[in-house]
Amino acid sequence: MSKLFSHQIQLTEKVLDLRLQRQNIVTGNIANVNTPGYKARRLEFEEKLQDALNQNSLGKMTRTQGAHLPSTFSAAGFKGEAFDNFTAREVYGQDHVNLETEITNSAKNTMMYNALTQVIKKNFDGMSRVISEGSK
Repeated sequence: MSKLFSHQIQLTEKVLDLRLQRQNIVTGNIANVNTPGYKARRLEFEEKLQDALNQNSLGKMTRTQGAHLPSTFSAAGFKGEAFDNFTAREVYGQDHVNLETEITNSAKNTMMYNALTQVIKKNFDGMSRVISEGSK
């Protein structure tokens, strides 16, 4: 049973980790909003993750047993890319972090993180219900 859902759990765990890492970067940007010369940073991973998942799903079957052929995508090895934003606006002759943008990014990231934790909770609740109903 654990192998049946391990890929989805590993993938979800990785995305949660990346969202937490992104939140830390956004928090750092907000903390440095008044720091002269500070350039906002960001973490991008959605596009590369989607590409990896699409590449993995082309003609592939889900691996539910160790004897099955391995898939090309491993959630454990996936990493987002941290980028420095060198196109920051100049305000009063200084690099500038846009506070509204960073707060919006923080709120969006928090909502996505919370939604993903709810999906995981619902999945585990469903598995628990199946197990308890099956034992009757």
